[in-house]
Amino acid sequence: MSAFKSIAVALGAVLAFVLVAAVGGEAAGFRFLFGVIVPYFALAAFIGGVVYRVVKWARSPVPFRIPTTCGQQKSLPWIKANNLESPHNTAGVVGRMALEALLFRSLFRNTKAETADGQKLIYGSDKALWLAGLAFHWSFLVIALRHMRFFTPVPGFVAALEGVDGFFQTGLPTLYLTDAIILAAATYLFLRRVVIPQVRYISLPADYFALFLILGITITGCLMRYAFRVDVVGAKQLAMGLVTFSPVVPEGVGATFHAHLFLVSVFIAYFPVSKLMHAGGVFLSPTRNLANDSRARRHVNPWDHEVKTHSYEEYEDEFREKMKAAGLPVEKE
Repeated sequence: MSAFKSIAVALGAVLAFVLVAAVGGEAAGFRFLFGVIVPYFALAAFIGGVVYRVVKWARSPVPFRIPTTCGQQKSLPWIKANNLESPHNTAGVVGRMALEALLFRSLFRNTKAETADGQKLIYGSDKALWLAGLAFHWSFLVIALRHMRFFTPVPGFVAALEGVDGFFQTGLPTLYLTDAIILAAATYLFLRRVVIPQVRYISLPADYFALFLILGITITGCLMRYAFRVDVVGAKQLAMGLVTFSPVVPEGVGATFHAHLFLVSVFIAYFPVSKLMHAGGVFLSPTRNLANDSRARRHVNPWDHEVKTHSYEEYEDEFREKMKAAGLPVEKE
């Protein structure tokens, strides 16, 4: 499928979701469907899907140590080892995993290849993807934490987080930095897939769909905050009702809110079956969560079938006369 078709399919699907939710959520007969049933179904699909994927990964056999490393493994005492690049104990694994999950350390090493004069291949550092990915994920986390105010009494750390996020307030409503950052980062990630030929070639509709879905959630959220004001009290009443399993669907919360809620529900339900599940998979990857101690310990596959071995002594006893006849040396005459 060409890049244009992939983009058209993904964008069309997200726009269809927006249209269906905006129209259906305002219809009297469908408010309960879009406000209660769809979010509960999405949450059930999310929990069930995540549990299934995690259990499946956890049951995968990993008898040997296969961590990816780029540093000196611990061996002789006088050879300096790198416990972050090639961890030999649990502390090293935890430190390496923390840097990977919080700072995307492996992506920081991302390189790009270009041809110069049509012949020479040049490799260089490419920190733009790392910076965009870091900004995108951290902004997403901050925005998710800020939304806790709709589901619970506002925790103290959420109020502090909102204060830092809205530090550059110039008017009302408060402009949150993470809103601008996530829009810019997601737009960059989309343009990167379109502009770079190598990335465009391997991009599938699913890749564009996830980006458009997140952009749709962000844009509808920003529209509600900065353009089309919604009934915040009604939105919080609906959210609290969902959390306490006593759902109430208030009237007049607005089509934009229904579109936003529906896109969030689609995102939650889609998460376990998509590439977005790397958020949990990174912690269960044997290339990351194992210590590289194969020189210190012998790892034996516990479910290997017993194999009858044929030692050299047995081999020579069996073929000694033929080996002598062929002029081959033997250990025993």
